[in-house]
Amino acid sequence: MALTDTGLCSRALVRLGVHPITSFSDGTAASEIAGLIYEPARDAVLSSYAWSFATGQVALTQLGSGPNADYAYAYQLPNDFLRAISAGTGTRGRGIAYRIVGDQLHTNADQVMLTYIYRPAEETFPPFFDMVLIARLASEFCLPLTENVSRAEMLARLAESEFQRARQLDAQQDTPNRLESFALIDARE
Repeated sequence: MALTDTGLCSRALVRLGVHPITSFSDGTAASEIAGLIYEPARDAVLSSYAWSFATGQVALTQLGSGPNADYAYAYQLPNDFLRAISAGTGTRGRGIAYRIVGDQLHTNADQVMLTYIYRPAEETFPPFFDMVLIARLASEFCLPLTENVSRAEMLARLAESEFQRARQLDAQQDTPNRLESFALIDARE
């Protein structure tokens, strides 16, 4: 079942023994705290790993003026950008040197294909990521709602365990990386 932002928060609140919310403007302490914490927590978990469901590629638009130093060209990053994974030219998503500066990518390449982590809609999150986010939200909500430090610490450990399990599941959805060049093998040839 696809969950919304409030659905994810409600499940985290239920883990704490707090009544679920129907919106971030319910007027309750739980809805106010959820509204303040949800987006930064979601973005932090999304950007903490190269999740297959949140990885995209896009050809960037070159800006009219370049950077002041170090690189020749500046490109506008996408609106849903959270973190860069790599950048390349043409149809390759990696291979060029670059620097992220604010909402721009600076490089010497005259065209850029960016591989990046973006912010997908909550309804497209896979179940294993829902569980990671719910666990993380429960740990984040615990202290302001219950003032129980030991419970918050325990929930943080559970969230980390859930994160590790989800990373393993996500990694199984891709071909394993292969070594493209290895100095020791090259030396033997």
